Amino acid sequence: MNKKLVGFIKYAFFFGLGIFLVWLSIHSMQGNPKEWNAFIQSISNANYWLIIPVFFILSLSHILRSLRWRILLQPMGYQPSFANTFFSVMIGYLANMAVPRLGEVLKCTILSKYEKIPVEKIVGTIVAERAFDVLSLGIIFLLAIIFQFDVVFASFKQVQLMMSGSPEHPMSQTKKIIFITLAILSILVVVYFAVTKRLQQFLKKIKKIFFGVWEGLITARKLKQKKLFFFYSASIWILYLVGTWVGFYATQGTVGLGITQAISCLAFASIGMIVTPGGIGAYAFLIAKVLELQEPSIENSVGYANGTLQWAAQCMIVLIVGLICTILLPWYNKKYKNIL
Repeated sequence: MNKKLVGFIKYAFFFGLGIFLVWLSIHSMQGNPKEWNAFIQSISNANYWLIIPVFFILSLSHILRSLRWRILLQPMGYQPSFANTFFSVMIGYLANMAVPRLGEVLKCTILSKYEKIPVEKIVGTIVAERAFDVLSLGIIFLLAIIFQFDVVFASFKQVQLMMSGSPEHPMSQTKKIIFITLAILSILVVVYFAVTKRLQQFLKKIKKIFFGVWEGLITARKLKQKKLFFFYSASIWILYLVGTWVGFYATQGTVGLGITQAISCLAFASIGMIVTPGGIGAYAFLIAKVLELQEPSIENSVGYANGTLQWAAQCMIVLIVGLICTILLPWYNKKYKNIL
């Protein structure tokens, strides 16, 4: 099968999954007037001024990510300017909002073009970056399990029940059709891999990813500024965590939730960002499920409103800063490259 066609099918599937989760959440709330009114009220009465501190918190995390990337390029003898590195990171994030993984390619080609670094050498640093992000997300999940085991376990169970139905809340006919369709598609994919002898190739890819992560972790041994690299890596995720915690104060029903609750939300929300393009649907859906289990007073509608606002804030920050960086990139390299 053509690689472009496979890529399109994968994108369409996960984008469709995101849209389905949006529909599922809204449809569930609309079926209950009380929940729907609570959702509308939470959105209407939200503290939108919080976008200002969240803007600076998340922008700082992107700055630290750019500084960390420069450290990864140093062992190869390259010292790209901070400005070009930051522009590349933000334009990459912007591209990822449209097409997943396009941003990784784009930020490599931009840095290669403006800093005269061979693109194949930059690609190796992306592997190392992803390795530490996977490790960091694993630590976040571990902390969530330590501090909120019941919530994490119940969240997984809640998502499962939401998709399959429960004795108390039987699955509607529409949900049954969608669930059965997804199940049949999953079986067909497995059969396709088996019949066309591509299962072995798929397992090789999994193995390649595993060794890629391991190779990325080993790369840290060659770094000149190891302590600074680990400091940046930890700080990036601490800022994500603080941003999530500050985001709780946007909606009235979630005000007062602490860092431990933010850890659980960040863990599941990060999965949401991976599962669907730009986290559409999945980010808010998963935050809603986690928040619903935090306190009896937090309804699903309030949690979904908070998750929607937090997701929208992140998208808006990437959109604004990414567009500014796209405009500044050629201008900076033409006039001021040697200043920063």
